[in-house]
Amino acid sequence: MTSTPSPRPTAAGPAEPVGPSDPTELTEPAELPAPLDSLILHTTDNGVAQLTLNRPDALNALTSEMRERLIGLLADASADPDVRAVVLTATGKGFCAGADLRGAPAAGDRVAGDVARMIRNGAQRFIAAVMDCEKPVIAAVNGTAAGIGAHLAFACDLVLAAESARFIEVFVRRGLVPDGGGAYLLPRLVGPQRAKELMFFGDAVPAADAARLGLVNRVVPDGELAPTARGWAERLAAGPTRALALTKALVNASLDADRGAAFAAEATAQEVNMTTADAREGVASFVERRRPTFRGK
Repeated sequence: MTSTPSPRPTAAGPAEPVGPSDPTELTEPAELPAPLDSLILHTTDNGVAQLTLNRPDALNALTSEMRERLIGLLADASADPDVRAVVLTATGKGFCAGADLRGAPAAGDRVAGDVARMIRNGAQRFIAAVMDCEKPVIAAVNGTAAGIGAHLAFACDLVLAAESARFIEVFVRRGLVPDGGGAYLLPRLVGPQRAKELMFFGDAVPAADAARLGLVNRVVPDGELAPTARGWAERLAAGPTRALALTKALVNASLDADRGAAFAAEATAQEVNMTTADAREGVASFVERRRPTFRGK
């Protein structure tokens, strides 16, 4: 696996100040002068909800407020029948440099249980919101994805990466244990040995290597990332939305189930899906030898 020299983007706090020659590094994160709605851009068009991290000065490092806003928007996408696919992307040169934990309690101020509670209610809840979203979620990774930013991408159903993107399990560089579901997601994507290599060394993984390892579905030139993500999302938005939701749930659950449980879940999902209008349309279109028109119902 090819790696680049050891950059140090922020995953659990402000990064060490670095020179401007490496634009993928964070300098001291800027204060938040803008309202939250400007830090998470949200548009819905033609059945596609696009959620865009918009804090480029800090390589889109996540504050707790940004995290909560994304959780809420993903829940809204699940419940909104007019949303049939989601694209998650970012502005600037980074996808997400990790969590900006400025303002977290100092070590001396913590009591037993504080950290575990913070992780459960924060990073883990955030990643679960992506995995549990009832609409397909596409990550369009435009630059560095580090720490929880990498796990955010890996939790998505499909991952597109620009050629300039890279993924970094940065936790080990800070003496930290991976959080945000990293030790759950990575072994399921690349196997335990590769997962340990990524998390033990914390090397940057270029987009092409990430695709070879199975972390990324496809790598595209930087200028083609947005239109490719849009094209994929619109294809999904034109599909049988409930069938896709049930398929997503089946695949995610299968990673933790034995064959009997997986087969039972599959049968139940098929039973539920056959009550939908899209399933009836799909069968009718096959019999009538025409292209189906799915309406997400």
